Amino acid sequence: MARRRKVALTVAGSDSGGGAGIQADCRVFFLMGIHAVCALTSVTAQNTEGVLGRFDLPPGLVAAQMEAVLSDFPVDAAKTGMLARVETVRAVAEVFRRRGSVLLVVDPVLRSSTGSELLDPDGIEVMREELLPLAAVFTPNLEEASTFLGEEVADLKTMRQAAAELLEMGPRCVVVKGGHLAGGEVCDVFYDGRRMEVLSGERIPTVNDHGTGCVFSAGVAAGLALGDDPLQAVIRARALVRSALLNSLDLGRGRGPVFPVFLP
Repeated sequence: MARRRKVALTVAGSDSGGGAGIQADCRVFFLMGIHAVCALTSVTAQNTEGVLGRFDLPPGLVAAQMEAVLSDFPVDAAKTGMLARVETVRAVAEVFRRRGSVLLVVDPVLRSSTGSELLDPDGIEVMREELLPLAAVFTPNLEEASTFLGEEVADLKTMRQAAAELLEMGPRCVVVKGGHLAGGEVCDVFYDGRRMEVLSGERIPTVNDHGTGCVFSAGVAAGLALGDDPLQAVIRARALVRSALLNSLDLGRGRGPVFPVFLP
């Protein structure tokens, strides 16, 4: 008998090493019992040591992929990852603006974990102006929050300030991720205009952490698709990232991929 499943869309790049991007997003959706649909933005040649090359798809083709699935599938939530080009950011925002009802998680993938630039500099301003106002949840890390605000975000105090300032750019909720803070505890700051929550947990000691940002944002999108409110979705996604780090893979010569496992 045919079954109705929740559907989530990822608009992101491909990671040939399988640790991040579309591959990680679809893995998370599958683990959480959700049917994954996708729109590919860029094909990267990368491994655990870095991004060796990339080919960005034409923005019109990215938009066509989105329209194809959004016009046919009952998409419950969506996320964006690597958008690569300023024209692609604009095209993606236009599709979501027309659709209107999709719960959107924006993960502002500005560069890879190995330092390669993954978004044109002009794309940041277009993302700020056109995509963030459409977002249900915005999930920058410390470096990304600093870039969007033009000021350093480097501790819990400035993370709180950043969450409030970023919310003014239009998203309904912001999560400033503190995974790059020093110390044995990892803190994220959630803010929705009413509640500011500091979510903390022990740091998992591993160098194999490639893909954590993608797993987190995909987990948030999956939680929204399943009916979680944003804070519940963030808490569930944090637990998924913890499982992914605990089960990370020691593969390749660089930073190996995280490996999320099923959470009930």
